[in-house]
Amino acid sequence: MADNVNQPQAARTRDAGPPHELQSGWIFFAAVMMIIGGAMAILEGIAAIAKDDLFVRTSNYVFTFSLTSWGWIHLIVGIVVLLAGCALFSGAVWARAVGIFVVGVSLIAHFLWLPYYPFWSVILIAIDIFVIYALCTPAHFGRAATRD
Repeated sequence: MADNVNQPQAARTRDAGPPHELQSGWIFFAAVMMIIGGAMAILEGIAAIAKDDLFVRTSNYVFTFSLTSWGWIHLIVGIVVLLAGCALFSGAVWARAVGIFVVGVSLIAHFLWLPYYPFWSVILIAIDIFVIYALCTPAHFGRAATRD
């Protein structure tokens, strides 16, 4: 600490680390939650494609697709969310932008899925909201300077 006393404040607040390093705990949180949320959406899609009796069939819903169509939508969105979550571990800025977009699509898909399985949809919507918040927080490249 004594060797950096004469450095400007901006130089003391950042640690020079490799650029591929995770930028903050929020990015790590978002990546893990995207992988978990993507896996859950994949399972949801597989269950809908298999025409399981787990889901409620609604007849008077604005967005009427067959249960198999919803299954394919959730399966594809889940795979893309899972892959985007894995890409976040690279620390690339493009992975954050893709993550925000893909999780936004996932959030919309789960909102439209509410009448079929409300409890599951609400859980995945909450996860998606937390992930978008985590990806939109500013990056921190190092620990903050300590005051003497």
